[in-house]
Amino acid sequence: MLLENKRVVLGICGGIAAFKAAHIASLLRQRGAEVKCIMTEHATKLITPLTMREISGNPVAVSMFGDTPEFNVEHIALARWADIFVIAPATANILGKVACGIADDMLSTTIMATKAPVLFVPAMNSNMYLNPVVQDNMARLKRFGYEIMEPASGHLACGIIGIGRLPEPEEIVDRIELTVCRTNTLAGKKVIVTAGGTREPIDPVRFIGNHSSGRMGFALAKAAVLAGADVTLIAGSNDHLETPPGVSRRIDVGSTRDMKAAVDAYYDDCDLVIKAAAVADYRSAAPAKNKIKKNDDVLNLKLEKNPDILYGLGQRKTHQVLIGFAAETTNVIEYGTAKLKKKNLDMLVANDVSAKGAGFQGTTNIGTLLYADGRVEKLEKMSKFALAEIIVDRAAKIIAAKQEGKD
Repeated sequence: MLLENKRVVLGICGGIAAFKAAHIASLLRQRGAEVKCIMTEHATKLITPLTMREISGNPVAVSMFGDTPEFNVEHIALARWADIFVIAPATANILGKVACGIADDMLSTTIMATKAPVLFVPAMNSNMYLNPVVQDNMARLKRFGYEIMEPASGHLACGIIGIGRLPEPEEIVDRIELTVCRTNTLAGKKVIVTAGGTREPIDPVRFIGNHSSGRMGFALAKAAVLAGADVTLIAGSNDHLETPPGVSRRIDVGSTRDMKAAVDAYYDDCDLVIKAAAVADYRSAAPAKNKIKKNDDVLNLKLEKNPDILYGLGQRKTHQVLIGFAAETTNVIEYGTAKLKKKNLDMLVANDVSAKGAGFQGTTNIGTLLYADGRVEKLEKMSKFALAEIIVDRAAKIIAAKQEGKD
């Protein structure tokens, strides 16, 4: 778990969304983090310190002068203890205080005393959020190095529909992961990740596709972002997956030719391509303009070959590192090695999709990494994200080795 043993101070202000802090704290603990809470006096009117103490498993600080024996000189102890401060919900009041250097309660004083990253998650009425004073305060905070997570839009407690909703707790925890776990391994590098399947139309209703869920590719995009890269995610059909936080751009495509055009548009300027998408090798030679009726017992389709995206990239390769995938059911290493050489790849991830725990639809995968120099690295079954972390780590090492060779 990315947040294993990470120390999170959760600051809770007196907005109506304060009740969601309980869910945030619970999710943080489920992902391995240790959580300590600071509440403003107004927050305690909306959710009790007892609730937050039970969910976080730690005493809750409210007053500068209260009796919280866990902490020694409370605001200094918490300021030093934290790996990250998260203020959710962050009211206009706390944004204004910190932006202007006012430290007059436990929460604002502790924020001012910490050197840890601070993430504000504003939640308030739309008019209040869009007030030029609030906007200016947030701009000031950003200039000072604080992070602001954009609020969501939707139905607000005041009865209107607009911007100002607290983002979903899962989204907040994902953003916390990004802020506290991001490294510089691929800092300054531009990475293209392809994910999901492609669909080739037969008629306006039917298509040729595959079982790809997109989970492996989306996990790779997340891992590359956490390694500090500028990530372009090119996504085919998938299980309605959310874009990982920190992805610079997401391009949704339909067919193999659509995906090729998107990859080609960013390829020359990129440093690394990880092509995890399961593209259709063939397409209908003449898709029907109208739905094909089931008049005959047999339907014959004439197929023509799609362009081989990865092969084309290998032919054009200059400084880029190319990583491909091979989903096979027999002779996995043999076929994978042939693909690695034919397509001029630096590394290939070979999968036996017939093996239990591998394949398209699950949350786990089993990969064997084949390298251009002939090395073979066999991996055990693991989560797709754990495999993605390994792939990105190996890719970074290949990039570093190539750079050393040039130097």
